[in-house]
Amino acid sequence: MAVRGEADFCGGCERAIERVRAPACGVCSQPFHGIIDEFECPNCAGEQFAFEFAVCVVRSRGPVRELLHRLKYGREVWIGRVLGELMLEGLEDSRFEGRTIDALVPVPLHPVRMREREFNQAAVMAGHVSKRSGIPVADIIKRVRPTGTQTRLDRRHRMQNLRNAFALRKNADVKDKSLVLLDDVLTTGSTLDACASVLLEHGAASVCALTVARG
Repeated sequence: MAVRGEADFCGGCERAIERVRAPACGVCSQPFHGIIDEFECPNCAGEQFAFEFAVCVVRSRGPVRELLHRLKYGREVWIGRVLGELMLEGLEDSRFEGRTIDALVPVPLHPVRMREREFNQAAVMAGHVSKRSGIPVADIIKRVRPTGTQTRLDRRHRMQNLRNAFALRKNADVKDKSLVLLDDVLTTGSTLDACASVLLEHGAASVCALTVARG
């Protein structure tokens, strides 16, 4: 992709933002120091994720963590544009090089959570990325079962909690499509994995992921 993000931060905040750079896990973007070659981190080694890889732009720390909380819990929707600009940097990642992307797929909220929050932060960011990159947004996954907060769950329990939590929307056609899931933060990858599984089960050719932050 050739679209570069241009998020505006003051000098202090810009210096406090920790971008994810090599060396980092080729699957989940977890950064590691002291490793030169491409590698899979211990958390991904031996795992079979449905998504090919997840590109994460920054660490979920400092100003970015604060902005994510203000967006999700403070309902400051304008922050979605700022984080969307950061997310655009992820499209420059070498893992996307030469890859045709048919659509951006935001990770959905359950209808109950949607009514409480009044917006889906992933969809807000996806809309901005779409506007700047020209890649269409496909709102084709729905969350059919509430899963509650997963903050304190480990990967195994998150996977169990998310079983059968997502489904493809009626009349959605993903056959032979190359899709990119969008979400705010990747922690264990379980949510992205569950969504990617649904897309692949319905014939998607490939599913990758892009998030603003790596938890």
